[in-house]
Amino acid sequence: MVAETPSSLRLVGDVDSSKRRQIIDGARKVFLDLGFDGASMGEIARAAGVSKGTLYVYFADKNRLFEAIVEEESLEQGKAAFNFDPERDVTTTLMDFGQTYIQVLCRPGGGSAIRTVMAIAERMPDVGRRFYTNVISVTSARLADYLRARAQLDDLKIDDFELASMQFTQMCQASLFLPFIFQVAPAPSAERIEQVIASATRMFLAGYQAKKDQARPTGA
Repeated sequence: MVAETPSSLRLVGDVDSSKRRQIIDGARKVFLDLGFDGASMGEIARAAGVSKGTLYVYFADKNRLFEAIVEEESLEQGKAAFNFDPERDVTTTLMDFGQTYIQVLCRPGGGSAIRTVMAIAERMPDVGRRFYTNVISVTSARLADYLRARAQLDDLKIDDFELASMQFTQMCQASLFLPFIFQVAPAPSAERIEQVIASATRMFLAGYQAKKDQARPTGA
């Protein structure tokens, strides 16, 4: 077992703490309302309904507190039930993955951590790197592994699996993620998500499909 370093995120042993949960919920609201720079430990303590002394028992500063929120976002996205069974056909897998991916990415209330990370990543690059590594890269790598397995079965013709994986996830986000994250539009409906993912799947297979007789996705 690897020993926890001072800079690592506190997860083991703290996850079930109701007080820690109370503090994180309060902090999430303050960060969303005031932004990272506008938030103070005093404001967070008031929102969480705890004393500043109690707050400092759990978190040394607001950097550590925000990191815990970011880590929770990575864990939440890690719960998504992506089925990357190599035996599943490509069209079905891409359609199912894309819809689940966007539902998680654009879930109501799920954008606050992402917005705050984007706002402070330049000043706190370690937070940005951890979010990218623990959230974005993990999902992309799992899809890349599936594409590699299907290419070995001659379903796909791909030279760069990591690039292809990122291309598909970006196409899935088209017209959905940016309006949501910038609060131009609410979380997209299931019908709109299916329409966009069907289009993304068709475009992806048009570029990478090796066999011409594979079923096309329905929709848009």
